[in-house]
Amino acid sequence: MAQTEARITVQNVTMAYGDFVIQRDLNFSVKAAEIFIIMGGSGCGKSTVMRALIGLKAPARGDVLYDGENFWKAEPSERERMNRRFGVCYQSGALWSSMTLAENVGLALGEYTSLRASEIREIASLKLALVGLAGFEDYYPSEISGGMQKRVGVARALAMDPDILFFDEPSAGLDPISSKLLDDLILELRDSLGATVVVVTHELASIFGIADSSVFLDPETKTMLAVGNPKTLRDQSANPKIRTFLTRGEFASATKG
Repeated sequence: MAQTEARITVQNVTMAYGDFVIQRDLNFSVKAAEIFIIMGGSGCGKSTVMRALIGLKAPARGDVLYDGENFWKAEPSERERMNRRFGVCYQSGALWSSMTLAENVGLALGEYTSLRASEIREIASLKLALVGLAGFEDYYPSEISGGMQKRVGVARALAMDPDILFFDEPSAGLDPISSKLLDDLILELRDSLGATVVVVTHELASIFGIADSSVFLDPETKTMLAVGNPKTLRDQSANPKIRTFLTRGEFASATKG
């Protein structure tokens, strides 16, 4: 069950590249221990918005707050402190091919802590076990499947014990079974760790399977059209763009109810 207080608050945010506006006037909040989906069709700016949340691109206008602290108006040292609370799983997995899985997972620990190599190895093993990859420490990314690589990316995101997790299109390139297993893992991590989770996706199975709440971004009007539980938006929204997006093909009848 999601708690009530907001961990992340987005206020009047506009994302742009120069004069080209991607999204404007975004206002939404993410509660503690909630799984929040940033959704919308291709090209609507979902990943760009997430870049503002994790510190990779400043908004052209507006504020992003973490527990009431203004992220982009904070001093660089304060932003770095807040960043340490984030775990990010990128769409491609972004694993170093020349490193073993344990080395990939332990990379941040080696950079930002004073832990000994043996301690980093132990933590990496624990994180890999947490995502169902116990015993795979000495494998290389090329030796495992795409779904397993995604799980390694999750283990690496967990390495610094973050309390906020970000996933950018986690199901991209996965078959339906692997995608469902990854969704189950996200739910398990939220429930067992109490983490707040933000997921960028357009996959309906994931949207309906894991979301507590969501924001719908529209590429035509370049702004958000709705915030809320996606099942509620699917069943009750009067906006045809939202209903069309959330009732694609035969999936609508399979997920109704």
